[in-house]
Parts: sequence; C-alpha cells; structure tokens
Amino acid sequence: MKVEIWSDVVCPFCYIGKRRFEDGLRQFGHPEAVEVVWRSFELTPDFQPVPGQSIHDSLAAKKGVSPAEGRRMNDHMTGIAQEVGLAYDFERAVPANTFLAHQLVHLGAHHGRQDATKERLMAAYYTQGRDLNDLETLVELGAEVGLDAAEIRQALAAGTYAEAVRYDEYQAQQIGVRGVPFFVFEDKYAVSGAQPAELFAEVLGKVWDEAQAAKSQLVAVAGQADGPACGPDGCD
Repeated sequence: MKVEIWSDVVCPFCYIGKRRFEDGLRQFGHPEAVEVVWRSFELTPDFQPVPGQSIHDSLAAKKGVSPAEGRRMNDHMTGIAQEVGLAYDFERAVPANTFLAHQLVHLGAHHGRQDATKERLMAAYYTQGRDLNDLETLVELGAEVGLDAAEIRQALAAGTYAEAVRYDEYQAQQIGVRGVPFFVFEDKYAVSGAQPAELFAEVLGKVWDEAQAAKSQLVAVAGQADGPACGPDGCD
C-alpha cells in the first residue's frame, strides 16, 4: 500500500502531521505493508532569506501582521506541537528557502533513506535552529543519516534532483493540492491537513480491507471449466 505525502520541511503542521500519521500507522497494525513516499511542496518557492531576521518577523511579513502577532501565532503552534511530543524552538529557527532541502530528501530516497532524511531536516529546523539555507549544513545533516557527504555536495551543487522536486510540485498542482501536509492513499483517497491519528488509521484500514477483498474476488474469464495446467503433482 502506497501513501504519498506532500509537505514542506518548514511547514509546522507538516511535522505535526508526520507524527500523527506515524501514530495512525501504529494503530493500523500493518505498518510493514505501507510504503511512504515523501513528495516536495514549497510553501514559498521564491522566498529570499533576510540575514538576521527572526522567524517571528518573517511570519509577520508573510501574513501582513505585527511581529507581536507573528510571535503569538508561533507560540500557539508550539503548544500544538507539544501534544505530539515535538519541542519547537522558534527562538532559534532560521527562516529558509527549502529548494535544496527538498533535493536532499530525493537523494535520500535514492538510497532508501528518505524518511530518515525528512525527519532529520525537520528536527534540525524546528528544534535545533539549524540553517537549511546553508549547503554545508545540509551536507552534515545528510551525512548523519548515512548519506555520503561528497555525493550530497555534488548533487546539491549540480541540481541533480531539482527536476524531481519540480515534478512533485507539478503533480500537486494537477491533483489540486492547495495546502500541506496532503496525503494520498493508493491514488484513491486523499486526506488534507494534520488530521488526528485515528483518521489516518481509519483510512489505512479502509484501503487495506478493500485490497484484501479484491484478492478474494478474482473472476475467471476463460470459461467455466479449468484449462490444462501443471501442479505440484504433475501436469494434466
């Protein structure tokens, strides 16, 4: 069963949604049957970091509100994150353009380390104040999850996975994604937003049940009688 998740590394609800989905996956009971594929989505693809600007001021500028209101909004988000065991530290967070970070996630996927890469980037941004605009920071973070530092540096400098990021975003546009996180289950069911874990478990269960039912409803199309065949005891 494939679940595709469009998200941004610097989207606060995306990290919260990741935790809720993981909780729902545990409740579902068949996590080994689920393939999670992370898809890229940049909330602000044209974002240009301003040196020294706080995350509160950056949010205020984006939303057209006062810095005090930006801080209040982030404080509120911190409280929501705590409910799923995440310790957001907005005082240290560095506003970032995430194009390179998304490329790193694709490199991680190439080596079977996509989820670990995604998790490391989100933790670095939200809890450790790491600067995801910085190439060497991305190299270090990728190396921490088992990727080769030289390959990371070369791939990000050359834009090896830039087109993969753009294609994810094109797909998002085609299916009508307007906000993230956005979850697609087996190309059939969609869930928008950081929904409760119970909802994710319910949808996973529904897809699982449908798949099991389909296996038991195969219809013979060659007629009523079986044709010649071979079995463990020989051939007809």
